Amino acid sequence: MSDTGSSDTGSSDAVEAAGRFRIYLGAAAGVGKTYAMLNEGHRRKERGLDVVIGFVETHGRPLTAQLADGLETVPRKVVEYRGSRFEELDVDAVLARHPKLALVDELAHTNVPGSGRNAKRWQDVLELLEAGIDVITTVNIQHLESIADAVEQMTGTAVRERVPDRVVRMADQIELVDSSPEQLRRRMVHGNIYPAEKVPQALTHFFRTDNLIALRELALRFLADETEEELLAHLARHQTTTVWETTERIMVAVTEAPGTDVLLRRAARMASRTKGDLDVVHVVAGDATPSTNSERLDALRELASSLDARWHELRDNDPARALTTFARDHQVTQIVIGSSRRTRWQELSGGGSIVRRVIRAACDVGIDVHIIARRELPVVDSTPGGGPAEDG
Repeated sequence: MSDTGSSDTGSSDAVEAAGRFRIYLGAAAGVGKTYAMLNEGHRRKERGLDVVIGFVETHGRPLTAQLADGLETVPRKVVEYRGSRFEELDVDAVLARHPKLALVDELAHTNVPGSGRNAKRWQDVLELLEAGIDVITTVNIQHLESIADAVEQMTGTAVRERVPDRVVRMADQIELVDSSPEQLRRRMVHGNIYPAEKVPQALTHFFRTDNLIALRELALRFLADETEEELLAHLARHQTTTVWETTERIMVAVTEAPGTDVLLRRAARMASRTKGDLDVVHVVAGDATPSTNSERLDALRELASSLDARWHELRDNDPARALTTFARDHQVTQIVIGSSRRTRWQELSGGGSIVRRVIRAACDVGIDVHIIARRELPVVDSTPGGGPAEDG
């Protein structure tokens, strides 16, 4: 389980000041998220808490339906849409009832058009939280926006319902409901997840063993990232200067100099090999005027985004100090920096090489430094008949 603080500066501030938010995360349908949520609801009720079911989807599973008994249920909103009747979470009814805790299943669910003011259930949940109501909810890893496309390619199944990562990350607690692929497939065969007519196709498509292994790994890695954020917040609160090597965290310093894109790609490959995070840091002098190479910087930002790296722009008249302070504060374990192009005289007259100063400061706190030779990619002829450009 991971207790997480909010990293979003928008609506998450209101959430932190209001209701508490807990998510049960699963690798796939059938792991037991709804069952775990209902169990927690009963535990809270036994402790005297005012608990209601806002919306629970049993999917015809008898044990889940049985567990919902004994908890007050707020009546659902019935909606007519294209000749059919649907039931949705009645947000206004829950707000009017105003319990201490509401159980709301399936965070990524898309509401039936015309059923309310929100298109998505996660938006309904944010309303409840902002009103001071605690919420426990459920979601599968494939529904996270940053992961959905990869899951589609991996499984060949469209992921139509998605929830922004920021909404999940603003949860106060995220708990993984785990199940082995073998156990999930057995539950599927026994009819405990899908109706019998859907089982054969599920077992040969989405619920293949290799898919379930990959989905489980995605869920575990997402939760590990959340735990890492919690660790960094703890270290920041206690102002520790010790580097805790729980995982590799790589920082690359970039400038507008030609060849920096090669440096960034090299750092990304290092991060990928170590399964570490990558932070890209660009330092601007505190009194600097707007850059004349904004196009080059924009290209670097776009490249960082495509490499799944985090971009940071710092203002400081001392680049070496800014880089080493950032590395220490963010528990960076490896710094990647380009070799200096300054002459020896420029270094002596300017207070020394930035690279040398970064090395000295990093060594003092046990951070490794990689000095990469700056290499510009060759210009490839793009006219008809010319060959294609290659990434470095």
